[in-house]
Amino acid sequence: MEKRTLGTSDLKITPILMGTWQAGKRMWVGIEDADSVKTIRSAYEAGITTIDTAEVYGEGHSERIVAEALSDVRDRVEYATKVFANHLQYNQVIEACDRSLKNLRTDYIDLYQIHWPTGAFNSPIVPIEETMRALNHLKAQGKIRVIGVSNFSGIQLAEAAKYGRIDSLQPPYSLFWRQVEKDAMPYCIENNISILAYSALAQGLLTGKFPPGTKFDPADNRAKNKLFQGENFEHAQQALDELRPIAQRYNCTLAQLALAWLIAQPQTNAIAGARYAEQAQDNAKAGNIQLSPADIAEIDSIGRIVTDHLDSNPIMWEW
Repeated sequence: MEKRTLGTSDLKITPILMGTWQAGKRMWVGIEDADSVKTIRSAYEAGITTIDTAEVYGEGHSERIVAEALSDVRDRVEYATKVFANHLQYNQVIEACDRSLKNLRTDYIDLYQIHWPTGAFNSPIVPIEETMRALNHLKAQGKIRVIGVSNFSGIQLAEAAKYGRIDSLQPPYSLFWRQVEKDAMPYCIENNISILAYSALAQGLLTGKFPPGTKFDPADNRAKNKLFQGENFEHAQQALDELRPIAQRYNCTLAQLALAWLIAQPQTNAIAGARYAEQAQDNAKAGNIQLSPADIAEIDSIGRIVTDHLDSNPIMWEW
């Protein structure tokens, strides 16, 4: 898988990234550490060298699992992690970074991101200038290589960029969830900021493996995902039916088709989670699919069967 440059930095990442929210276990059901370690390692062996995690995923548990899977090949992988919205004061950012470094068993983080804007989830309001000052300090120390943000609007992104170089934005983005295209994507294109799309498979919906009538355990975060509910879910089933013939033409799965479409969008890379090694290996194969312009346009049109009926709320879950 050919690597891409992240923003204007000297960091190279794979266009398909391994997402590890599920490895933290919290808000997921039926996750086993041994499976997570094996899956992350399999992603690496299949060519996915960029791994995305966060301090809040199981209160550091995901980061520790990543380290368990990849510490022996640390010089061949790129770690991306995040500081949560309740740790955005200057000293809190420094302390959070040190915890993540310890969890990841490393002395540097390749990409360090603000996970949610200040005030999210009733967190204290902290001026972005203060948070960026801490991140710039960590960068100067060599503890982090590149600064990114996650879940920021275009306005919030532009404000943060006043105080330091932002090289990536991590928004929810998939064929079935596309608000970023109208909001922050134009700013990212203009300013050479890479997009790292999370929930790139709409939390598994784009795999086609969740038929009508699917119900999730209440403890599973997908039980509150708007895309799995009511008419949204019905529209998704219709769209998936129309995508299947295209996947057959490329001899690929629906998931691979959706990932290939996503990484063909401007500035965009895809974070794909996986519970099992086979899923991670399948995700990696999407990095080598070259869609024709005509098929990209057709897939785009099919995706709008879902997205044309969504409101403008950028949050995918009814939390």
